[in-house]
Amino acid sequence: MADSNRHWLLAERPTGFPDMECFELVVSEVPEPSEDEVLVRTRYLSVDPYMRGRMRDTESYADPWDVGEPMKAAVVGVVVESRNPRFDAGDIVAGNLHWADYVTAPGYRLVRVDPDLAPISTALGVLGMPGRTAYFGTLDVAEVRPGDTVLVTAAAGAVGSVVGQLAKLSGCRVVGIAGSESKLEFITEECGMDAGTNYKVETVHDAIGETCPDGVDVYFDNVGGEITNSAFRHLTVGARVAVCGQIALYNAEGFPTGPRKLGTLITKRAWVEGFLVSDFDPRREEATRRLAQWVGSGDIAYRETITGGLENAPEAFLDLFKGENIAKQLVDVG
Repeated sequence: MADSNRHWLLAERPTGFPDMECFELVVSEVPEPSEDEVLVRTRYLSVDPYMRGRMRDTESYADPWDVGEPMKAAVVGVVVESRNPRFDAGDIVAGNLHWADYVTAPGYRLVRVDPDLAPISTALGVLGMPGRTAYFGTLDVAEVRPGDTVLVTAAAGAVGSVVGQLAKLSGCRVVGIAGSESKLEFITEECGMDAGTNYKVETVHDAIGETCPDGVDVYFDNVGGEITNSAFRHLTVGARVAVCGQIALYNAEGFPTGPRKLGTLITKRAWVEGFLVSDFDPRREEATRRLAQWVGSGDIAYRETITGGLENAPEAFLDLFKGENIAKQLVDVG
């Protein structure tokens, strides 16, 4: 075990797009676990778009971080020392912890990870929060049905890539929207989606019309903004819209205004539902078990974009908003 501990703090609140000035790396002693706590050495930490909202001093579904507070993330790591009867040294665990080499946590905040099920990094991706988000959002919220045409934005992302594959397993035709030719190759050749659109080079409204000639029965929205405005124009009668994320708006300095598309819901008798994966916490094990079965059988493919070194965690986070990653973005703290 090292004799020092690096951890990242929120140095200042960003205005618009975050930059490196928003983060501060500090070094301290390795913490010691108190009664019922364990000391975890981080192996991988996750960076996710929702973290941008926690850097604001505004009300949201997750409490904002205070300036000077440690950055937090989903982490998978190894128990180094335990003062909790549920865990032993050497156990692999996951939990919402810190951007740090080492962190202490009470046992109730941790779940055990089975390293024989899949590589432990998947506990932060396809078998973690993003995979569960896709599972419940696709099967419970959007209620995909055989024969549906499903349109997924951020289709090469950690959530979108699993959404597309779950929809295919459910007998749907799936079209993905992504931001590069390599991402389109990933979603069609590895994830099995039927078609893809590169929103950076194509006119999205026209491309949706060409790839979804009979309209969109299910729209899984990860981005919001102008792409969602275009998607609404192609909804079928009785369409379902599952709102998972709005990454196009996360760095906006003001909330954009403009023509509203809600009238479409009247003429199409469609409905829109936003959701959080935490709504489904009582069914966490169900989702993990079924996703693991599909991954093990090869029915669900996954990919991880891994940045090496805790010192590079901010760059990995900022890359999310540049569209640099394919599927799950992780930091290998090692």
